[in-house]
Amino acid sequence: MKENRITRLVKQDKKLLIAYYMPEFPVPGATLPVLEALQESGADLIELGMPYSDPIGDGPVIQDAAHKAISHGVHVGSIFELVRQARNGEGCKKITTPILLMGYSNPLIAYGGDCFMADAVRAGVDGLLIPDLPPEESEDFLERARNFGLSVIYLISPVTPPARIELIDSMSTDFSYCLAVNATTGTGKLDSADMDEKIAEYLKRVRQHTKKKFVVGFGIKDRERVRKMWELADGAVVGTALLQHVATATTPEETAQMAADFWKSLR
Repeated sequence: MKENRITRLVKQDKKLLIAYYMPEFPVPGATLPVLEALQESGADLIELGMPYSDPIGDGPVIQDAAHKAISHGVHVGSIFELVRQARNGEGCKKITTPILLMGYSNPLIAYGGDCFMADAVRAGVDGLLIPDLPPEESEDFLERARNFGLSVIYLISPVTPPARIELIDSMSTDFSYCLAVNATTGTGKLDSADMDEKIAEYLKRVRQHTKKKFVVGFGIKDRERVRKMWELADGAVVGTALLQHVATATTPEETAQMAADFWKSLR
């Protein structure tokens, strides 16, 4: 597979801090300024959500952001256009940070699999994370994605058995994404007194059965939690907390400033 920005990033000897952002949230026109703000504030990789009306893994904050994004006219094609503009420096500084699209299979299928991948690469997308696409049923999808030069990331959960962790590790192009807990995004379960020990045991098990890097998301909201995840994994993903922080913004400029302030607080 042709090397992309994600592949080059993962080769570096560093702990990753990954942002999840829903396009055009909370106001239309916010995406490009927010991408610039996140890049300038040290985001190593940016996940862009593809809004979908019937998600299976999203908590209420991301669900609300998705509904707002849809109401602001966001769809797969418009996300590709935003990524293209970002890569070309149209409406913001040129974005060189790796971009991963995270969303569900229905919009991808409706768009057309090969057409989706071709347009994604043409726009400047580096990878895909499709939560409702099981690895056991995605060999053809994975092969097509690789042919287009797209990384594919699969999910590991606390109840994933060792043999399946090894399968997911073998199929994920550059790294796997571990759910910190069995819950939806933005969960408060990480705040429970006994969770640190459980997560440490879980991620130790993942480390024993993986050869590639893995990152952790779901419920990570501050610097303390980011640093704990860095001790146990190769990166941390922050999404719900970022969306909560920018939710009250009323202009694209204010959204970008709020995003920058929050992201700097995580480092």
